[in-house]
Amino acid sequence: MSEESIFSDFESISMRDHQSVYDIPVPTLDGGTATLAPHRGQVLLIVNVASRCGFTPQYDGLEALHRQYRDRGFSVLGFPCNQFLWQEPGGAESIRACSLKYNVSFPIFGKLRVNAPNAHPLYRHLKSARRGTLGTRFIKWNFTKFLVDREGRVVGRFGPLTKPDSLSSAIENLLG
Repeated sequence: MSEESIFSDFESISMRDHQSVYDIPVPTLDGGTATLAPHRGQVLLIVNVASRCGFTPQYDGLEALHRQYRDRGFSVLGFPCNQFLWQEPGGAESIRACSLKYNVSFPIFGKLRVNAPNAHPLYRHLKSARRGTLGTRFIKWNFTKFLVDREGRVVGRFGPLTKPDSLSSAIENLLG
């Protein structure tokens, strides 16, 4: 299945069709479709990732957070994106190879778009719920992080310069 056909399958989906972040269809790394429903009730850190980015070493910090808090109801969810200088050009195999290099155990989903009119509905929702600097909805680069509470509310947005370990106290507060 081509990248274009994967993205076009999601273009007709509107947030009006969904009641929460958990109900939005998302691409799986193997080319299928899933939802975030299995993560309902967890605190989530949703991140647009890329294998060939200067921020790719953040996989280490994201994995450390995932391992530290997963038993308390926390998950990191990675969504590869190729919109920023083509830093995720490959398919599922190269994405898997990168996640293996960083010993990633958190879920990595299929590639999607985070910006433009054809941004994936998940990212349209995230950006609408929590805007960036100066109120922008635009995601500026890979490794932008969205923190979602146990009820599915987007409660934080952090840019690529925010290191994963600096989010520990915010995660702790949501985990209770």
